[in-house]
Amino acid sequence: MSVEYGLVSDDYTVMADYRRDASYPARPGAPAPGGGDEGAPLLSAGVGSSTTFTQIEHVAIQTPSTAQPSLVVIDGKPVDSHRYEFPGWVPPSELTFETLDPIDRATLHHPSRGTLNEIYSTAICGNDLTSSVLYTIGVTTTMAGQLAPLCLILVGFVLYIFKSVYGEAGTAIPLNGGAYNLLLNTTSKSVASLAACLTILSYVATAVVSATECMAYASNLCPWIDIYWGTILLLFLFCVLSILGITESAVVAVGIFIVHLGSMVFLIFVGTVFTLQNTSVLEANLRMPLKYDWPLSLLFGFCTAMLGVTGFETSSNYIEEQQKGVFPKTLFNSWVIVFILNPLLSIVCMGVLDLNTLEAHHRDVLAKTAYDAGGKYFGLWISADASLVLAGAVLTAYVGVTGLVRRLALDRCLPQILLAENRFRRTNHLIPITFFVLCSTLFMLLNGRVRSLANVYTLSFLCVMALFAIGNMMLKYKRGRIRRPVRASWPTNFAALTAVLIALIGNVILAPGHLIYFIVYFGIVAGITILMFERIRLMKYFLYLVSQGPTHLQDRFAGVTQMAMDKIRSQKVVFFAKNDNLEVLNKAVTYVQSNELTKWLKVVYVYEDLNDPMIKAIAENLRVIDRCFPKVVIDLVLVQGSFCPEVVAQVSSRLGVPRNFMFIACPGDRFPHDIGDFGGVRMITH
Repeated sequence: MSVEYGLVSDDYTVMADYRRDASYPARPGAPAPGGGDEGAPLLSAGVGSSTTFTQIEHVAIQTPSTAQPSLVVIDGKPVDSHRYEFPGWVPPSELTFETLDPIDRATLHHPSRGTLNEIYSTAICGNDLTSSVLYTIGVTTTMAGQLAPLCLILVGFVLYIFKSVYGEAGTAIPLNGGAYNLLLNTTSKSVASLAACLTILSYVATAVVSATECMAYASNLCPWIDIYWGTILLLFLFCVLSILGITESAVVAVGIFIVHLGSMVFLIFVGTVFTLQNTSVLEANLRMPLKYDWPLSLLFGFCTAMLGVTGFETSSNYIEEQQKGVFPKTLFNSWVIVFILNPLLSIVCMGVLDLNTLEAHHRDVLAKTAYDAGGKYFGLWISADASLVLAGAVLTAYVGVTGLVRRLALDRCLPQILLAENRFRRTNHLIPITFFVLCSTLFMLLNGRVRSLANVYTLSFLCVMALFAIGNMMLKYKRGRIRRPVRASWPTNFAALTAVLIALIGNVILAPGHLIYFIVYFGIVAGITILMFERIRLMKYFLYLVSQGPTHLQDRFAGVTQMAMDKIRSQKVVFFAKNDNLEVLNKAVTYVQSNELTKWLKVVYVYEDLNDPMIKAIAENLRVIDRCFPKVVIDLVLVQGSFCPEVVAQVSSRLGVPRNFMFIACPGDRFPHDIGDFGGVRMITH
């Protein structure tokens, strides 16, 4: 098999030695990588121009198909030690082969991938979703009076619209992260991180508020329970359960979910029988005057009733753990539960309790309804069920935040130490531990008074819903060619966004003071993320301040800080080029410069024929790109074969680049693979 071209170069134009791949041959007499003065340019004494070292990397998959990919490298010598630009191509006679290690298909993805079936997936998000009815019916009735069931039906229709919006986004890009993952593949990394901050804030509020309410219900059953320490203990127990793994968490979630649904169905039955025997209560409620004019009552009731669907967005944060094809079913099941249960429970409550009593017991309205309709022990049972499902909502927060934070840490938006796995369960134990510390610390700082967090929960949840609708619009515009089983029309997307914006604005109008709490909490979470993005800039400022100080401070801090900067920027990223399109190559480099803390880009081209003329064309275009971006080190890696998840994994292993730092152009609808099968490969161009 003849080799026509072999290409790649590392362009060290006044660059630091840390940029050199450890596998590259060193220039005779050159300092060791990272040695000497940190950041020193690679210039020989007496040479007044920059130096470029050239290294050819070429991956070829042999026939038959069972053979392993091989890496072609240059024969241990630089091609041209005084070339000032991308070298283009070199003779095939200088190429040699090296066999790569095989990739086990079982290691292509995390062990938890695809472990959840339809029941498990529905139960995890269903506990959070159905627990919201415990407080939604009361506050909705306070605002809308006898129109509350109609408001809850309207929310059901809105959720039906969002079902297709979430379904399209999740089936097009089936990766963990929810709104963050969607915006990451359609906008910039900074915009996506804002969505992640809102989601994390929502999970923190969910965990703390649900745990507190759970202990409040439990204390009604057992007065000896201390709400303060009970809340912290509950958060700790679910932290331990999360460390054990998502499958174990799902088993617990299913048990809670089945008990809760059974309890709600029985409550509807008992309440209906009571209402039919005592119709005077419902008739009196229907004659009661509304708090506002009916349009405003309907509007404000709708705004508060939107809290009844909190948790619907959770399933998109553990989509990788769900089996193939389960995610749309999870969304449908969640919608059916909300659309049927919430309005019926509202009607039952109005048939058992008068509106004044219902408003007075808005925090425990279902327990009061059960007590009046079915007696003391039935009321105690519903209180116990409420406590149980609120505990399930805490579990949902742990599951959701684990999937999201893991993705953020992989993308270097959060410290990568969070990715540490324990040997026993191969779970990222530091994520639930950190989440527990954050939630319990916040609970103690608030001294158990979590009302401000409940207000934050409302606004952050609605903002996440709005960002998801916006992200799906961007997906349709920028990534319209991706194959996906579910599609939401443009009118559906606009209707979903309009509905959630109305709910968001309405909640701000009803309680403008909540906006202050939201800004404070969001600012804290966003500030941590911004620090991660701007840490290189902050280090540069620190180096400047140190340089203005005494010599002993420079000796102590300058070298350490420079080494830290070098380590951060030494992360290589990969872009898989589909052809020699100069505009696409330019967009890829521009995206890397704007969104990643690195200066090292490897362009990989996968081809079938070694005589493919596209190889030379890509090389010549990369020469142009190299001139436009002198601060970026650009390599070209050639892979012979077909673009598939296994080859991507092998290239990732050989080059030492995690797959979430590998980028592609948007594939077409005939692309034979699922984007989720590539283990986090990101789309960055049209």
